[in-house]
Amino acid sequence: MVKISPSILSSDYGKLDNELKRMEESGADMIHIDVMDGHFVPNITLGAPIVKCIRKACRLPFDVHLMISDPYKYIPDFAKAGADIITFHIESDSDTQKTVDLIRSYNIKAGISLKPSTAVEEVFPYLDKLSMVLVMTVEPGFGGQSFMEDMMPKVSALRARAQKQGLDIDIEVDGGINSDTVAVAAKAGANVFVSGNAVFSSENPKQTIALFKEKASV
Repeated sequence: MVKISPSILSSDYGKLDNELKRMEESGADMIHIDVMDGHFVPNITLGAPIVKCIRKACRLPFDVHLMISDPYKYIPDFAKAGADIITFHIESDSDTQKTVDLIRSYNIKAGISLKPSTAVEEVFPYLDKLSMVLVMTVEPGFGGQSFMEDMMPKVSALRARAQKQGLDIDIEVDGGINSDTVAVAAKAGANVFVSGNAVFSSENPKQTIALFKEKASV
């Protein structure tokens, strides 16, 4: 199933409740929340208290992407704040299996994210415990970067591995997703698409999201 997850990194933070409602009304399937600590990536965004505050403003699932050095330490905070999916980086300092297990202990979907330089095989041992794998199609940290098409073999390898193991798993791509690149990523095997600028800056986000879904379904 094709899902569109607009990233609030590109939203107007001063009107975040309205922005969330706008995405909900425009047909988004979930909301992508980028959490950055200024250490794992060279940028700082928001934390669990903000997630807790905006949870009541939106009924869509919260797709929380932890770009932080020690995600294990903060899983309880984000779980209690209202996250529906928590994705963390396999390159982080936390123990991968323990972090996956902790997320699942809160009855929340667990995901692992891969930076562009990380081999896709790194995530294979954990696939049967995951609901989603996020393949970064830019270097994590800032929005507005160009799509890295050379990440598509990772997506294809993940999809093939999941099918081989009989797993129904979402494969998400994040970075430079627009009406052209969404089709490229979908062809490779992705089914969840994070988009920031292309959706939030659109004069008609409902039309944009519908176009993305159409392009990804061809």
